[in-house]
Amino acid sequence: MNFPIDPSAIIPFLIAITLVEATPGPNMGYLAALSASEGRVAGLRAVAGVTIGLSVYMLLSVFGVAQVIARLPAVYAVLRWAGVIYLLYLAWEAWKDASETSPSSSDDGFSSPFWRGFLANILNPKAIAFYVSLLPGFMNAERSALWVQALILGSLHILISVIIHAGIVLGAARSGSLLENSPAKTNVRKALAILIALIALWVAWETRQ
Repeated sequence: MNFPIDPSAIIPFLIAITLVEATPGPNMGYLAALSASEGRVAGLRAVAGVTIGLSVYMLLSVFGVAQVIARLPAVYAVLRWAGVIYLLYLAWEAWKDASETSPSSSDDGFSSPFWRGFLANILNPKAIAFYVSLLPGFMNAERSALWVQALILGSLHILISVIIHAGIVLGAARSGSLLENSPAKTNVRKALAILIALIALWVAWETRQ
């Protein structure tokens, strides 16, 4: 029995998604800022939220819904601007917390790291673009059903994203702990807040249609 996906496409796909995930973006900026400010546990909870958000889009792509959303200008525009506004809100929140002696941290409701990570990802139109534009290039209709291939490739993408995001969290949390008693702590946190705001503007520019 043939393997569901073309074996020769696996390595190029892994390289492609590693480069995509290693490129600075909304998830990376938010996870770094959160982990540096609130620590490793909060960061890993946010990674769980980001991963669930990615899984939602992956499953939508399996059933073809992501392609439909990407081709509906009104729906895409609402999602796009909601994501940009939410990232700007996270940047403002990070800037505000940077000036406080004890940055606010909440594990309740939609202000928890998990839900913030989920919303930051589910409102990211580039997640839709990834599954709509990149995934089909590594599929071969002669191998197996396209939904099976989308499920396998999407799962590989999620696995790589978890590894990279967890690495970002651990590194940022370590850096944050080293800066805890440093006079530069506030400036570093403000710089991370500015980074999130810049990423929001970059997302607005890159996702225009």
